[in-house]
Amino acid sequence: MIIVERIDPTGGTAHRISIRGHEMIADMSAPDGHDAGPDPHDLYDSALGACKAMTMLWYAQRNGIPVENIHVGVVRDASEERKGVYKLTTRIALTGAMTDEQHDRLIAVAAKCPVHKLMSEVETQIETIAVPRVGDPERR
Repeated sequence: MIIVERIDPTGGTAHRISIRGHEMIADMSAPDGHDAGPDPHDLYDSALGACKAMTMLWYAQRNGIPVENIHVGVVRDASEERKGVYKLTTRIALTGAMTDEQHDRLIAVAAKCPVHKLMSEVETQIETIAVPRVGDPERR
C-alpha cells in the first residue's frame, strides 16, 4: 500500500509519500505550492521514464547486451489535457559497445515496458472511498 499524508496540517502543501520502506515528498509547483518536491504529474511522468530505463537494463542484462549508461528524458505536453490528450515524449540515449541491432532492440523493448502499456493500453478504474472521520459524533 502507498500512503500519502500531509506533512504540516497547519500550512503548506507538501505531502509525504510512503512506499514500503521508502519516503519521498510531493508538493504543488509554485505559485500554488512551495515546490518542496515533484508534483503529481511529475511523479506520473517519471514512472514512465524509470520503467523504460529499468526494462532496457533488465533486457540487456539477460541478453548479454553491453549497455553502460541509460538516459531517458520525458517531456510533457499537457496543453490539451482537458480535452483528453496528455502527450509524453521520451528521448532515450544509450552508451556501450553494442551493435546497431542491439541498440535498436533496446529501444523497441522500451516501448513494451509495463508502465508504457499501462498508460496506453489498459483501462484504469479508480474507486474513491471515504473512511469514517476520527471523533465524528455521527459515527459513534
